[in-house]
Amino acid sequence: MSPDALARYAAAALPRYTSYPTAPHFTALDEAAYRGWLAAIGAGDALSLYVHIPFCQSLCWYCGCHTSVTRQQARLARYADGLTAEAALLAAALPAHGGVAALHLGGGTPSAIGAEGLDDLFTALRRRFSFRDDAEVAVELDPRVLTPAIVESLARGGATRASLGVQDIDPGVQARIGRPQPAAQVRAAVAMLRAVGIAAINFDLMYGLPGQTEAHARASAAFAAAMGADRVAVFGYAHVPWMKPAQQAIDGALLPDATARLAQAEAAAETLEGAGYVRVGLDHFARPGDAMARAAAGGTLRRNFQGYTTDTAPVLLGLGASAIGRLPAGFAQNLPDERAWLAAVGAGRLPVARGRALSEEDRLRGGLIERLMCDLALDLSSVPEAILAAARPRLAPLLADGILAERGGRLEVAERRFLRHAAAAFDAYLGAGAGRHSRAV
Repeated sequence: MSPDALARYAAAALPRYTSYPTAPHFTALDEAAYRGWLAAIGAGDALSLYVHIPFCQSLCWYCGCHTSVTRQQARLARYADGLTAEAALLAAALPAHGGVAALHLGGGTPSAIGAEGLDDLFTALRRRFSFRDDAEVAVELDPRVLTPAIVESLARGGATRASLGVQDIDPGVQARIGRPQPAAQVRAAVAMLRAVGIAAINFDLMYGLPGQTEAHARASAAFAAAMGADRVAVFGYAHVPWMKPAQQAIDGALLPDATARLAQAEAAAETLEGAGYVRVGLDHFARPGDAMARAAAGGTLRRNFQGYTTDTAPVLLGLGASAIGRLPAGFAQNLPDERAWLAAVGAGRLPVARGRALSEEDRLRGGLIERLMCDLALDLSSVPEAILAAARPRLAPLLADGILAERGGRLEVAERRFLRHAAAAFDAYLGAGAGRHSRAV
């Protein structure tokens, strides 16, 4: 492929396909409809819970999450109480179900509510929902603010996996994204977690940051491998200052161009694969014996709002301001405004605001996109004729440029870097004018 073609594909703006339809296509959803969706959950359906805690002690300029900075204990306590209230409302709205198979605490920085707040949250969730004995309990953590008290609370709550935000270990890159974080802090965080039995460790790295180079990407990937991370995610920085004003603090002139971003992503991938990791999907890496590597090999890998996952529960319930859930009937997103969310749960209302009821075609297309994103291949016999015919004009240039190959009745991704382009060929809503997206690479 020519350098011009590489740059053109890399610069394309496309969804990440953590859902289909994607969030920009959600519309208003009322509480009555959501309660109907909850009531339709099957008696044997496993649940997955996502709890969003949108607070940090300081603002990282690169961040694209729904979060805010606060150290006001009263505000944090109100929010934690709101989560407990929402859990009670959700549990009361559910019919008999198959129990919680996975719990994920995300943010922000979930530890912002403190050790006591985490203790109360875990207690409330386990009181309201029946957890399976083998449930995975995962939490996103900022190594800079991790304390022994927080770690001990996570252990009491049954945490089994921790994801540490590392991004890049170079002090210069860290300064340009507003996140000073010495490598020693990361080492200390990993040691604390392992000491209490939280042995499954994920590292989140980034490429495409201001002033970042291939050497930086390689060094950060080598650091993750040396620390023995079980899984490593290597995300491309999404520069979306029109959505995230904090990113205006980043000097756009220092951002790598599309070609440099590609090189950084590949540098990190080569380093991790050289260290024995298995490449999973678009941007994840796992130790060969890890459940994610096994799921990828076995065709059971899934994709949700947290990225690639081994969670196969058919129901994902979101708790907290802006949290998104996925039910068999459709997607549901909570009120994003903290005060409005608190007011709703305080009044005994499920705080849903937006969502998307799924049509049969949405389910078909969503399934095709998920399998492409997870398996890097698609059995064309599973694609309805009308959907395949509609996708052909978008697939043709990808086939011509060697990004895709069609052989033996299968569509196969030859250029993993452009996986989102392949998925986009089956997106009936792409280009409908509902939102802007980040670079595909």
